[in-house]
Amino acid sequence: MAIRRPKKTGTPQQPFTEASLFPHVALKSWKVMLPLLALLIGLVWLGFRFNVDDRVIVGGAVLFGLLSSLFAWMVGVLGLIPFVGPLIVKVLAIPIIWLLNALGYLVSFIAIKRGYSKDVLTYRGLTIALIVGIIIGFILGHLI
Repeated sequence: MAIRRPKKTGTPQQPFTEASLFPHVALKSWKVMLPLLALLIGLVWLGFRFNVDDRVIVGGAVLFGLLSSLFAWMVGVLGLIPFVGPLIVKVLAIPIIWLLNALGYLVSFIAIKRGYSKDVLTYRGLTIALIVGIIIGFILGHLI
């Protein structure tokens, strides 16, 4: 005895799309995020133009970028660049880079308090050169 399968009737099933899987992501399209980026750039420019304290400008920009998911969108757009984009995103996500940079800032803060500001400039330059070298080496190592 053969098993009968029912005939398919009605409308065909729609394939999964980004909007159906993640409805909250669909709202964060470029039509929304690009004006938000322009607004953030404009607010930062106005803050510097009217001599607002730098810490207030940076804090406001970071808070605005985190609450609106603007930074995540910018990293996603950066990841769209062929070959190099995904590598840059991977490098930005490497915790050792963040740890080296944070350690450098901590040592700089302590050294400046003790009066070694000229030496701090030299060693911060070396730290930034080291971090840039690690990033370039990582990208070249993945491309070759």
